[in-house]
Amino acid sequence: MSRHVEPGAPVPPVELVADEIRLLRFGAVTRNTHRIHYDTAFARSEGLDGPVVMAQLHGCLFYRAAAAFAGEAGEVLSVGWQNRAPAYAGDRLVVSGVVEAVDPETGEITLALEEHSRPDGEGPGSLCCRGRAVVVLS
Repeated sequence: MSRHVEPGAPVPPVELVADEIRLLRFGAVTRNTHRIHYDTAFARSEGLDGPVVMAQLHGCLFYRAAAAFAGEAGEVLSVGWQNRAPAYAGDRLVVSGVVEAVDPETGEITLALEEHSRPDGEGPGSLCCRGRAVVVLS
């Protein structure tokens, strides 16, 4: 039996510290070899503060938040996001959100999600990404 969900219900946060080793490994697995993700000097030559988190990793965190909300028996139907600002190696990334809509006929639940980067690990942080996910619960 699925749980009852109303618009405005919170999506519990998902967190990840995007350290340099994680970025290097994620880049290797996804075949993303752009130097801005692992080479500090190169990233700075491109006008960045240091190695940046790749867009695909942001998307994975959006998916993780949606999957955690859906639960083991649920399903993630879609995930979409737009990058708004860079996140850097060592930042703590936090994805959270709210239930935006519930379709009573299909059971589809739309989640409005945001990811914030917290360089010091505390405070509200800066908005990195904003997006949506659609899930169904079983």
